[in-house]
Amino acid sequence: MSANVLLTESVGVEIQGAEPWPENATLFQTFEEEQILLPDNVSSLAVQAFLHMNGLDFSVTSRSNAEAMSPTGQIPFIKAGDFVVAEMDHIISFVSSKGISLVKNLDDSQRSDMRAYMSLVNNVLGNAELYLTWLDEVTLNTVTKPRFGSVYPWPLDIILTYQKQKQVVKKLKALGWAEKSLEEVYTEVEN
Repeated sequence: MSANVLLTESVGVEIQGAEPWPENATLFQTFEEEQILLPDNVSSLAVQAFLHMNGLDFSVTSRSNAEAMSPTGQIPFIKAGDFVVAEMDHIISFVSSKGISLVKNLDDSQRSDMRAYMSLVNNVLGNAELYLTWLDEVTLNTVTKPRFGSVYPWPLDIILTYQKQKQVVKKLKALGWAEKSLEEVYTEVEN
């Protein structure tokens, strides 16, 4: 990482921290009833729980194109004042930059344990959710394809679902999860 990138990130954190939590903060996600998939729903609920636990006011808005609206292509994301922040870790950092933290009363050992548990959840359960959603044929054909493509007209529903599946499979291959059997995924989760 270059010095310019670090400086830019440092300045961004200082600017974010200078402003209080806005009254009109909004969390964006895809439609819950007909579109949202398991991994995205889990992420959205985790962010909502985090914001509630910190006592922060926000509203939830569902949009069919929330993924395209997100700066990283991931949902959920929040719009807080002039800032748009996506993904759980970035949202936690953004909230922390405002002096708001759930871990301020924890000692270093407890913080380390918490980070380890969060990493376990992200690396094992998150990948298992992606695997079940996009690689398990039964789930893919009965749940994922109909829900993901539900808000798009034909043939866009088929094309965008295929593109998303290709993107997720590429990620799971890089992480060594695409080659696992369903039983191996269950074993990873149980351990």
